[in-house]
Amino acid sequence: MGKKAFLSANEAAAHGVRLSRPHVVAAYPITPQTTLVEKLADFLANGEAKFDYMMVESEHSALAAAHGASMMGARTFTASSSQGLLYMCEMLSYVSGARHPVVMVCTNRATANPWNIFGDQRDALAMRDSGWIMLFVESGQEALDAVIQAYRLAEDPEVMIPVMVNLDGFTLSHTFDLVEIPDQTMVDKFLPPYKTTNCMNMDDPKILCHSVGPDFHAEVRVLQQEAFEISERKIVEIDAEYGKMFGRSYSGLVEEYRTDDAENVLVALGSVAGTIRVCVDMLREKGEKVGMIKVRSLRPFPKAYFAGLRGRFKNLSVISRDISFGYEGTLFTEVKAATCCARTIFSNYICGLGGRDIPKSLIIDIFGELKERAAGKNIREVQFVGLRWNYYGD
Repeated sequence: MGKKAFLSANEAAAHGVRLSRPHVVAAYPITPQTTLVEKLADFLANGEAKFDYMMVESEHSALAAAHGASMMGARTFTASSSQGLLYMCEMLSYVSGARHPVVMVCTNRATANPWNIFGDQRDALAMRDSGWIMLFVESGQEALDAVIQAYRLAEDPEVMIPVMVNLDGFTLSHTFDLVEIPDQTMVDKFLPPYKTTNCMNMDDPKILCHSVGPDFHAEVRVLQQEAFEISERKIVEIDAEYGKMFGRSYSGLVEEYRTDDAENVLVALGSVAGTIRVCVDMLREKGEKVGMIKVRSLRPFPKAYFAGLRGRFKNLSVISRDISFGYEGTLFTEVKAATCCARTIFSNYICGLGGRDIPKSLIIDIFGELKERAAGKNIREVQFVGLRWNYYGD
């Protein structure tokens, strides 16, 4: 068993990194990620951790440094947010294409312009095709646990894909909760030292990050896709094993909450799942048949799970903290495509952009609209909600 501490999600994630024993941490600060890499510097200064701490000149350099260290066989970590993640864009595909298992925490934040330091998920979702496994967490505890699981997943010889652990800026990164910090000896049993043949070795020379022409490029992409398909199973297995060892698991790719007899269900990504849980409990006490589906893994997307839902619920609505301009919320597109069923009413509520609050009253209103839709009332498929923020209170 570990010990409990009152931590922000950034600090909790930093503990997850420390417990994973990285060899190299490449750090460049950006709000609201900064306190995470500052905490890692504290661990190093206090003798609580041992790794090479590289303070670089940009976010692009941070991921380049992590990639270079990973190419030498080191376990590496970096973190970013918003414009910093967009600045890393070039390196994201280099790391994933070369199959180096870098782990990153993205403290999600709105992207410019207009400039905004608060949290929505447009930064990470803009990078969804970069070839990284993308996990989203609901709490500080899950952030800590997900980082440890991420290393086990990324470094699996059948996977070898970098992992981005996403936590909502300020909503999680700067709010505090009671978090259990696992014992180091237990983590060492769960996460063995990193060993790989995909690295520089003078005794076994190889070319890394080489050029490939049209005759072989597609073959490389097929191998990446096959690794992602394997990772679906691995995420479930690793989470289950973690649960047996530490007493906490997160249902792998996706979690259902009170959906057994549900008619109206909200799909969530990230911290808003916690608010929806409370609202589901409140409405269940009133006899409402509501539930929640929490998506934990956006890539690989749990397409088989959603395909199996066809016709199960009257309403399947998605809360999106982003918008793909000219279309709809990104998560809604994914869910609707995988679940496509004439017997289910689909709708998308876009809210929480730029860090705007998503209070319980707003979630309750959304569930009320889903009930009206089931009764035949015409409501638009995609809506911006919560814009009159002074109207919604707890």
